[in-house]
Amino acid sequence: MFNFGYAITPMNPSIMNKIVKYITYFVVFLILAVVAILSYVNAAMPNVGSAEDLKIDYTQERIEHGRYLANAVMLCMDCHAQRDWTKFTGPPKEGTLGAGGDEFNQNDGFPGVFYAKNITPAGISSYTDGELFRVITTGVNKDGKAMFPIMPYLHYGKMDPEDIYSVIAYIRSLEPVQNEIPESQPDFPFSLIVKTIPQKAQPQKRPDKSDWIAYGAYMTNASGCIECHTQVSGSGQIIKEQAFGGGREFVFPDGSVLRTMNITPDKTGIGTWTEEKFVRMFKQYADSSYVAQTVAPGEYNTIMPWMMYAHMEEDDLKAIFAYLQTVKPIENIVERFTPPSE
Repeated sequence: MFNFGYAITPMNPSIMNKIVKYITYFVVFLILAVVAILSYVNAAMPNVGSAEDLKIDYTQERIEHGRYLANAVMLCMDCHAQRDWTKFTGPPKEGTLGAGGDEFNQNDGFPGVFYAKNITPAGISSYTDGELFRVITTGVNKDGKAMFPIMPYLHYGKMDPEDIYSVIAYIRSLEPVQNEIPESQPDFPFSLIVKTIPQKAQPQKRPDKSDWIAYGAYMTNASGCIECHTQVSGSGQIIKEQAFGGGREFVFPDGSVLRTMNITPDKTGIGTWTEEKFVRMFKQYADSSYVAQTVAPGEYNTIMPWMMYAHMEEDDLKAIFAYLQTVKPIENIVERFTPPSE
């Protein structure tokens, strides 16, 4: 055996005991800190304040403005209805408007199973106007529970309160539909993380149309374009650095995969589009004679609710296009659709 003149001296047992003791103290402290943080999040979150004492005047004018927003801009009725996926774009089934029940699960990249609620008077009768305003703009329901932001409340919280009041007036006017909705079930640890997502509303006045880009930004926010046209993290939250760059995946029940379009002004997005082409893409579905064609399993389909957005006013569509021309271009060639594997 070689001997290089070094001797290994056994560590003093008392020193070893002290090291073990300090490591044990640190581990215990770390566990207690984690428990304390989780307990705080569980008990104190979400914290967006109480619902305000609000009484909305349900005028016919307000109801009609809410109808426009809920069906053609914010698309409340896109999720809060049952969609027919045997048809192109999955139009809402007759008689289910506002009834909820649409399911979002792990196949769509969500951290759990979530259901759209019944927002007809049969489902929201126990809510005050203030509680409805709070849940739409902050994501906290009447029981103080946090909602997963499938409904883009973080965007709705930046809207003009008058617009939200109109949506509330409209959904109060819907035909009541009895439909019991299962409780959403977020996966752990997202069941705790979701409590940290709601924020206090940061309302802004709707810009005048004369401020074209600002108005376009407002309408883009209200329409929630960023939610589908942006890839998401493992926790299901959008990656802001990839805003509007497309590529978010949605899996159909038959195994087909849809990827959303890049709508940034890059040449791989809508950088070569004209305003006319952008508007025409929507308005082609506005004709009252248009009927969604039947789509067989495995054939191309889309979650883009063209037939609902088609009823957006042309000026609003033009403003959205103008705003999208100002966002950061992202080079991203998207393979839009992959049929199910054999």
